[in-house]
Amino acid sequence: MEDQIESLKMKTVKRNTLAQQVIEQIIELLMSGQLKAGDKLPSEMELMDLLSVSRPVLREALSSLEALGVIHRKTKEGTFFADKVGSEPHRIMLALSVGDIDTIIETRLTQELGLVGLAAEKITETDLKRLNENIELMEATEGDYLEIDREFHRIIAFSASNSITEGMIDALLNMYDKTMENIAVKDRNKAKTLQQHKDIYHALAKRDPIEAYASMYRHLDHARNRLIRPLRKK
Repeated sequence: MEDQIESLKMKTVKRNTLAQQVIEQIIELLMSGQLKAGDKLPSEMELMDLLSVSRPVLREALSSLEALGVIHRKTKEGTFFADKVGSEPHRIMLALSVGDIDTIIETRLTQELGLVGLAAEKITETDLKRLNENIELMEATEGDYLEIDREFHRIIAFSASNSITEGMIDALLNMYDKTMENIAVKDRNKAKTLQQHKDIYHALAKRDPIEAYASMYRHLDHARNRLIRPLRKK
């Protein structure tokens, strides 16, 4: 294992590039063929030494890669590239876009606006019931409702019944949610979000793709503006 680690070619990361450059260097191990899907990554200490970065920077990068499904960690065994990551390039592209909030939001817009139109044509009564229950749960929840919000969008995405987009939506929502964590719960507009979810739900219940598209656009555009404003102030 030590001989293999010594043979890995990785560039020393400059301090001002932080976690993003670590992500790029780790993915380069996969893209260059030095490591393959399912292979074990060097330990945290070895990666810190290879990349000349601190533990917090490395862990931030690994957390982002894990959220996207590019890597997974096994207790007492280490960190591994996902077995199927090589056949899922969208996950790699999302990983390389960490920190580029405009790109992540635009990707979500293109995906979900198309999916909600399909959902209006294909959604089942069971899925509609799940959406309604999700809305009721959000109404009753005090505090953070991010996971409930995320599930609302997952139900719609999967009700579109498209196997290709199903493989993309979780990675996309995971990355978006990591960005949303930058907004404190008190700064989120739960009442507005709930009303927009209800508008989307009613459009889907009517099987109206145009109204569903318009309602989803208003919702995502509101979320985009709410997310970008606090980040632009930093």
